[in-house]
Amino acid sequence: MTDDNLKARIEQDPIVFGQRLAGSEVFKALFREGMALVEETATYLDGDGRTESRRLSRTGSLAYATESMRLTTRLMQLASWLLLQRAVNDGEMSTEQAAAEKAKVRLNGFATATEGPGWMDLPERLRDLIERSTRLQDRIRRLDDAIDGPALAAGADNPVGRQLGRIADAFGRG
Repeated sequence: MTDDNLKARIEQDPIVFGQRLAGSEVFKALFREGMALVEETATYLDGDGRTESRRLSRTGSLAYATESMRLTTRLMQLASWLLLQRAVNDGEMSTEQAAAEKAKVRLNGFATATEGPGWMDLPERLRDLIERSTRLQDRIRRLDDAIDGPALAAGADNPVGRQLGRIADAFGRG
C-alpha cells in the first residue's frame, strides 16, 4: 500500500457501526422487547398492580406511587426513542428530523432507588419491571451514543485520527 493510499484510507469517513446496528435485526428485536415491556407494564399497573398496591404499608404505597410514575415515564421516553429510530430505519423520517425530535427525549434520569425505604415493600413483579426497564434504558442509551458518537466526534479534535495521521507520516518519511 502506498503512502498516499494509506493517508486516503485514514482520511475516509469512519464506518458508523451504531447506524448499522440501528438498522439491523438487533434493533428490531430491541424494538419488540421495548414495546412488549411497555404493554406488559401497562397491563400490570392497570390490573394486578392496583390490587397489590392496596395491600402495601404506607411506606410501600409511597414507594409504589413514586416508582410506578418513574417507570411509566422512563418507558414512554424509551418508546419515543424506539419509534423515532424505527421511523428513520423505515425511511419515514430523515436523520436530521429524528435528531431534532430525539433532543426532546430524555434517556438519562428517572433514577430508581433499588435500595432503601420502601423498595423491598414493593411487589416483586413491579421490581422486576423496573429492573428490566433500567436495563433496556442502558442498552438504548448505548445504542444512541453509538449512533451519535461519530457525528459528535466529527467536529471535535479526534485523538485516534491524529495518531493514525502521525503513523502515516512516520511511514511516509521512512
